[in-house]
Parts: sequence; structure tokens; C-alpha cells
Amino acid sequence: MVNRREMLGMAAGGVALASLVVAGRSRAASPVRGQEGKPAPIGAVAFDAFTLLDFRQLPARAERLFAGQGARLEEVWRTRLFEYSWLRVLGGQYRDFEALSADAFGYAAALLKLVPSDEARGEFLETVVGLPLWPEAQEVLSRLRASGLKLAFLSNFTPGMLTSIGRRTGLEQLMEPPLSTDAVRSYKPDPRAYRLAVEAFGMPPARIAFVAHGGWDAAGAGWFGFPTYWINRAGIPHEELGISPAATLPSLSPLPGLLASSR
Repeated sequence: MVNRREMLGMAAGGVALASLVVAGRSRAASPVRGQEGKPAPIGAVAFDAFTLLDFRQLPARAERLFAGQGARLEEVWRTRLFEYSWLRVLGGQYRDFEALSADAFGYAAALLKLVPSDEARGEFLETVVGLPLWPEAQEVLSRLRASGLKLAFLSNFTPGMLTSIGRRTGLEQLMEPPLSTDAVRSYKPDPRAYRLAVEAFGMPPARIAFVAHGGWDAAGAGWFGFPTYWINRAGIPHEELGISPAATLPSLSPLPGLLASSR
């Protein structure tokens, strides 16, 4: 049931793979301290895409397309999608997120002995790019931008996916150019993926807040050195990975206040 409630909840084996990726990379720089030893003020915020996109449509769309098996199809698809990303990084066989999504769909359909039409397959795979924003997302980002913070996606999605989402939702007016892990041919939680934000914002990790959807992503960003805010809408347990986020929130709404108090 945890898988149904958390869009990107991963199997334990997948999380173990992710930790191996991080263990094999160099560690992030130590936190930067300001005057009198205080933490450096936050100057930018990087968002995982699913903290802003309302993913609740995915199981419903799958059930409409594949009645009676849609929920199971969606669960197998997303689990395989992220397991494939970690396996391919470890094996040095990179494929971008759109290609992996299609591969994971093919596996899920075969497992459930489905023979989907090209139309049904395409409609399901396009659902992610067409997801609406969470109700509070626009206001929260407007407040953060007005406070002087730089904002950007930091996502496993391809550049084309992120550009399409930004234009469709209007977020491109509030955010810097999106950061896709495709640029380093890898996936979070590889530190090279998180380093994209350091390079784009021109700030050390301690000055960049990372807003995570998955508990594993919150851990990976924390290992890298970001102050991390986990949007845990489903109220699931923290991952047992030896690190905790700066705050765990039920939605985006408290974020502007928390970041204001940290500046």
C-alpha cells in the first residue's frame, strides 16, 4: 500500500543500488559558514519535478486505459523505471528518462500479459508531461521568487520534458532554465546530478535548498550537502539511510516561511 500512496516509493533493493552510486563518488564540500559561524543564507532552491506536479492522475489514467489492471501496471512501471535508472548508471549503460519510461512500460505490460495499442501506450507515457501543478505550487513559487531566491527544476526528466512542463504550466516565468540530469548522463542520487545546481546557481551546496519528493532523493541531496526539505504528502516513514532532511512537510505551503527564517 505504500507504493500506491507514494508515486516514487522505491523497492528496498533499488534504494540499496542508489546508495552504491553515491558511495562510489566523491563527497561534497563541507557546509559554508557565514559570520559568527552561522550557516550561510539560502540563495536558491532546486525542486524535484514531483514536488510541483500532482502525480495523483497517474494511477487513474492507467486504470482508465487498462481497466482492472491499471493500478498494478502503474506500480510495476514506476518501480522498474527507477530501478532501471540506477542499474544503467551502475552498469555504464545510460539511457535517458523517456527511453527508460518506455522500457519500464514494456516490462510492466509483459508481466501483466497486456497487449496495449500504440495509442494507449503513448497516452500513458505522455501523462507525466501533462500533469497539473499541485494547488499551492504557483503561489509558493511566486512568494519564493519575490523574496529574491533563484528557483529551478533539478530532475531526472529530459530537457525536453522539463521545457514542455515549464511552458505549459507557466513556471518558466518564475524559474531559471531547468536542470536535467541528462546533462551528466546519470540520475539522482549520483552527486554529479546534484552538482548541476551548484554550477548553475554559482553557489555552494549549503546555500541551495533542495526540495525532494522521494525519501531516497532527500537522503541523496543531504549526503551531497544541500539543506533538504522533504515534501512527504503520504506521511510515509523516513528512509533508514543515516541522514534526515532539514524539515519534512505535508505540502509546499510552509516552505516560504521556513526558508525566510533561515536567511
